[in-house]
Order: sequence, then structure tokens, then C-alpha cells
Amino acid sequence: MNESNSFTNTPENKNSSESSLLDVLPLATLADLPEKLREGVVRAGWTELLPVQAKAIPYLFSQRDMMIQSRTGSGKTGAYLLPILEMVNPLQNATQALILVPTRELALQVASEAELLGRTTGVRSIAVYGGVGYRAQLDAFKAGAHIVIGTPGRILDHLLRRSLSLANLRFLVFDEADHMLSMGFYPDMRRVKSYLPEHPISTFMFSATFPPQVMRLTDQFLRDPGFINLSSDHIHVTETEHLYYTVPGLDKDRSLVRIIEVENPMSAIIFCNTKLHVEYVTTVLQRFGYDADLLTSDLSQVAREKVLTRVRQGTLRFLVATDVAARGIDLPELSHVIQYEPPDDPESYIHRAGRTGRAGGSGTAITLVNGGERIDILRIAKRFSFTIEERPLPSDEEVERVVSERIIALLEARLRARDNLQTVRMQRFLPLAHTLSETDEETGLLAMLLDDFYQETFHAPVVPPASEDQPEKAASTHRPESRSRNEGSSRSGRSSTRSRGRRR
Repeated sequence: MNESNSFTNTPENKNSSESSLLDVLPLATLADLPEKLREGVVRAGWTELLPVQAKAIPYLFSQRDMMIQSRTGSGKTGAYLLPILEMVNPLQNATQALILVPTRELALQVASEAELLGRTTGVRSIAVYGGVGYRAQLDAFKAGAHIVIGTPGRILDHLLRRSLSLANLRFLVFDEADHMLSMGFYPDMRRVKSYLPEHPISTFMFSATFPPQVMRLTDQFLRDPGFINLSSDHIHVTETEHLYYTVPGLDKDRSLVRIIEVENPMSAIIFCNTKLHVEYVTTVLQRFGYDADLLTSDLSQVAREKVLTRVRQGTLRFLVATDVAARGIDLPELSHVIQYEPPDDPESYIHRAGRTGRAGGSGTAITLVNGGERIDILRIAKRFSFTIEERPLPSDEEVERVVSERIIALLEARLRARDNLQTVRMQRFLPLAHTLSETDEETGLLAMLLDDFYQETFHAPVVPPASEDQPEKAASTHRPESRSRNEGSSRSGRSSTRSRGRRR
């Protein structure tokens, strides 16, 4: 695959002409892949590369930092695995690629695909995640796993234990970056950063959406990244993802709770058509422990400003409002817009959805519909020429799985933060913890404590607000925090596997 000049579409120039910049690097085909990878593709049953793979693979081979917007299920895993499987050195028994993912299910999925695609390459990979023992993971590290796929929390555990070394790391991938933030992994991701090597590495970030919070994350981990929006024909990150859920008409409130549990928006405005619905939805969310407040035309100016101040400061996760109450309000940090019901006026949908996807980022617009309203939302999508995807309502089992994994990640992070004295102090409660887990009646006490802890997380921002978030200078993007920030750390001189020392 021939290397050529890559585009430099950054947030600063994203509004410039979109004149076929993607043609600078031609689309990849199966014939472009090395023979061993083609064998893996055949084993996987692929007959051709998916669009995300064809567009992204040439840029990943060029080894420049990239932000790639691509929806779940679009084939993005193969888009980054194929180049990495070719570019890591199987003769070097060291971790050369780190792939951070939000869930254990995704870690297992990526590891399985890496094994399938790279079976004849000699490249070894391992899935690393919390909630399980360490032995198998430690054995894989000792054997020299080339690709490590894991959740930020468990990766950080191994780094702290010094059982994992990133000294020879060459590639870093953030898969589903928006979900990693919503899982509460931001503090762990920042700490993992301090273990990244000083030498240049290639960093790729994949995300279904790039809300402002994720955009700020890119400033901390990527240097002068290129952008590709693989959710559409555009080449910059501007698209809002439109989704709808068909929900029972008499169970919309509980359906909303399920959706919030699974989506876990970083920040959202929830639109209702009437003040009565605003008050009801706000009460439901608050009773479930969510950090929610309302905005209606009945509020006094003092109360209104109090609510808006919390939203602007990033200290309120969920604002419930009518169209009239939200008119003229600029809230650039929203990751989600949720419509409890479709608007009476189709034009209002565009105004509502337009509340997210600002400040050079993208976002998600979700609408809850019953059987009759489904026709209305599809008609609106057709009228305004945007694609809207139907998602199945999360089941109780899916909600339980997502919540369980999120709370394990949060608890593990809190455990890592304890000092020696706190660790010794908690030993006295270990016998009680074992006792409480033995019977159903006593287990209810543990469930109560877990519920209280979990609900607290909805009262804290997933990522610090822009005013508090001060990313390091680009020159120190991959420097361990223990080193001086005044030392030079140029990332020019990144080399490809085919030409060592060739500058980007």
C-alpha cells in the first residue's frame, strides 16, 4: 500500500471546502492487503472490505493520528486490526499495540477477531478486563502479548502492579471513546496516559459521536489528528446521530429510564411537549436518583437562572424542558438530546436535535415513540432528509449487565485511590462482606449500598467542564506525568514499517 500525503482537516478548518480530500489516499481493497491478512479475511468470511475499512485503512497505515467517526457494527474493529496486525513485529515479545475499550464484551469481541484475522501472522493478543482473576492475563503478558485489548481500569491495575509494560508501545487505539467516557473511565484514562512511552506512537480514536467532551479528550491524547466521518460522506466531525426507540405507550417513563441507563448521556436536554409532562418526567428521574431539573415558562427568573447556571457549569446532567422554555438558550456542551415524545411541529424536531452536535463536535438525538408516533418520526426524517435508526428497547438483562459493569469499573477506581491506611482499615469489614453475600436477605443490604453508590455517579460530570479541563500542551501529549513538562517531545519523525525514519 503506497503512502501519500494525508489530509489535515482539523477543528479549526473543518468548515472549509470539502473538496474530495478523502481521495488523497485511495480506498483500500482486499487485494491491497498482505497475503497472510487476506487469509484471515477469508476465514472471517468477508468478500470485500466494508466502507469504514476501505476508507480508514490507508490512513492507519500512514501512521498519523486519526479521529474516525463510525457507528457501532460498521466494521471499525477490522479497520484498525488489519493495519496493526501487519505493522507490529511478531518477533518482538512485547506489547506494541494497546486497544482501550469500554466493556469486557467488546474486549472479548476484539480479541476474538484479532485471533481470527491474525492466526497465521504470529501476532498474539489478549483481552484484559475487570471482574475476573489476574492469572490468565499475567500469563499472557509473560508470553509476550503483542496486542493488549482491555478496559482502562484493568489496564491501569496492571500498570500499577508493573505486570504490564508499555515501553515498546507503537499504537494506541480508543474504541468507542464516547462510551468509555460515559462508563466513568475518564480518570483511569488520564492515569494510563502517564504510563505511555516518551517515543512517538500512532494514536487512533474511533467513536460513534464526537460531542465536545470527547473532542477535549482528543486534545489530551492525539496530536494534530486527521478527521474522517465514516457515518456519512462528509470528512469532518459534524453529524448528529438520530435514533428512535419504539416504547409501550403506557410505559414511556420506565422506558426512558432504561434508555438513560444504557446510553448514560454525559449531558442531555429532555424535551417534552407540555409542562405537565416536564414536571412528571423530572419527578420520575429524580425519584430514580438521577441528577435532573426542569425548565418551564412558569419558573421565576431567579429559579430559571439557577438551573441554567448549573447546566452551563456542567454540574447538571439532565435538563427537562418544553420548546418554549428552552427557546434562545445556547448549551454547547450537550452530548444528547432526548425527545420524550415527537414534537407537534416537524420544524421543532430540527431545532431540538440542533441543540447537540455543536462546538465542532457531534451528538446524539433520541426520540421515544409509541406505535402511532413511529410514522410521524419517519415522516420527519424523510422530509428533512436525514437518516434515523431504530434501536430495540433495552431489556432488563441488558440494563443489568451495563449497570453491573459500570459499577465494577467505578468501584475498582475508588479502590485504587485508597491509601495504605484506608486499605488496612477496610480489612475489618471483609468478614462482614462475606457474611452479607451468603443469604438473599443479607444480600439486600449489599444491593442497597451498591444502589446508593451508583446513583451518586449521576451527580458528577463524566468529564470536567471546559473551564476546569486543562489538557496538556500537544508537545507533551505522550509524556509520562512524572517527567518535566518543559522537556521537548517532538512527534515528528514518526516512521512507517516500510521506511524507518521517514517523516510524516
